[in-house]
Amino acid sequence: MTDQLNTPRLPIDTTKNSILTEPLVDSFGRKHTDMRFSITERCNFRCTYCMREDQRFNPSSLDLTPDEILRIASIAHGLGIRAVRITGGEPLMRKDVVSIVKKLKNVGFDELTMTTNASLLSHTSRGVTMAQNLKDAGLDRLNVSCDSLNPERFKKIRRRGTLQGVTNGLQAAYEAGFEEIKMNVVVIRGINDDEILDFAQFARMSSILGRECIVRFIEHMPLGETGDEQTSWTPDKVVPAEEIVNLIDSKWPIKIANHQGDHAPASRWSFDDGFGEIGVIPTMTNRFCGDCNRLRVTSDGTVVSCLFSPKEARFRLRDKLRTGCTDEEIAQVFHGAVTSKKAAQNRNLDEPTILESPGAYIEGGSRGAQGTTMSQIGG
Repeated sequence: MTDQLNTPRLPIDTTKNSILTEPLVDSFGRKHTDMRFSITERCNFRCTYCMREDQRFNPSSLDLTPDEILRIASIAHGLGIRAVRITGGEPLMRKDVVSIVKKLKNVGFDELTMTTNASLLSHTSRGVTMAQNLKDAGLDRLNVSCDSLNPERFKKIRRRGTLQGVTNGLQAAYEAGFEEIKMNVVVIRGINDDEILDFAQFARMSSILGRECIVRFIEHMPLGETGDEQTSWTPDKVVPAEEIVNLIDSKWPIKIANHQGDHAPASRWSFDDGFGEIGVIPTMTNRFCGDCNRLRVTSDGTVVSCLFSPKEARFRLRDKLRTGCTDEEIAQVFHGAVTSKKAAQNRNLDEPTILESPGAYIEGGSRGAQGTTMSQIGG
């Protein structure tokens, strides 16, 4: 049985059972074509809005193996998933990340991307950077997380790592041939909201220099207890998307970009003079649930229909995989997750939904009072 489970399952035989090809459509008619796939909850940073400084992680034995990831992804592709974003934690913490990218590329997704803090992209193995290895393995695009362009503030927010490490990673990514990089900035009032124009200028200069970097500003979300009072979520720390757009527009006129994605959470804006582009993700002030087409799979094999799904709407796959389940059973888990999806989550400034733990555990006991973090579900 072990050999059977470790054997790559590509391609999936979809001729025997329609459940392997039935599109993932929820009760509200939303067709799901995107998947966020976390491959580890571990991270080399300890961002103050994301996790505690003393965060405990699952043992790596609980992470899905590359072949388990491949099997899940192949079945998801048969169900209509066409775009996959590899997330974490920090996905580059996995030593087999390049192998995982290769396996996912061979499934045939229309787009394969990754969210990373970029600090490890410039690291080399046998003279080749991680960025180049990822590009050669078939990764299409990178999303980079960076919340400050000030080295001291960066260190304060991230607790570990350096801004220079991130800029080195960006340089390595451009040299590897990644053309359009997206930079995610979580905006927190009183922490980094005074850098909004600096980031907009960064997007403009990147375009002028021929190295496109779309900066996406994200409203601060309630991501659970992180042990930092300054960045822990409160309504007054949310900088509304409208305020961000108006501020940038007052400095450099902008207009809605003409290539908005039907299901993209970010509204995209281009500068009138043609140099640069920004995005704004209104996670709190303008819910985009009605157009949601995404599912999440955590690093320990839990299918999550929404970032803010309650525990009862999260579905375990790992144990099924390791006890000889059929492809049809895995497909049924995906359909169950989609069926459980609500029309919208309660994400407002008065009574926001707080992230609940996906149910992951540490050998020997529960995580207890630490609660959930973004890294456990996948950013």
